[in-house]
Amino acid sequence: MTAMRHFSPGCEAGAFSWGLAVTASKLPRMSSSYLWVKALHIVFVASWFAGLFYLPRLFVNLAQVPAQSNAERARLLLMARKLYRFASLLMVPALVLGVVLWLVYGMGRGPGNGWLDAKLGVVLLVLGYHHACGSLLRKFEAGADRRSERWYRVFNEVSVLLFAAAVVLVVVKPF
Repeated sequence: MTAMRHFSPGCEAGAFSWGLAVTASKLPRMSSSYLWVKALHIVFVASWFAGLFYLPRLFVNLAQVPAQSNAERARLLLMARKLYRFASLLMVPALVLGVVLWLVYGMGRGPGNGWLDAKLGVVLLVLGYHHACGSLLRKFEAGADRRSERWYRVFNEVSVLLFAAAVVLVVVKPF
């Protein structure tokens, strides 16, 4: 398997990438700052998504609360408000660091990087999902939500699909 070593930072001349020889001139130099920005981007994206995974679960619980259970409803609304606020704060550095990777370090630039266009489309969908969560939270706060817990269970899975799409596009780079 050593002859089929995949590209990784620090590969030397003669290393193999997907079975093809890679010369030293074709290996990108990975600066320490690039790796830090990339690592922090991943941490903030994963943290943001953690909020997007759990917030709709709180909506499921809110949809299950009986009308007369004011204390339980108030507690769940407080948790949802705090989580939405925290996820919104995590979203900002995730997006800023992604833009830095793209504009400063040239991630995804040049031919053969259609995956980035698709990923940016997924990011727009995630932003829409995030704001849809905020809209649903405001409806719960106003007592105007009329959706079933089943609807929220399905809505909860959308974030998982968006996360999976983003990861596949970044790792596999299918186009």
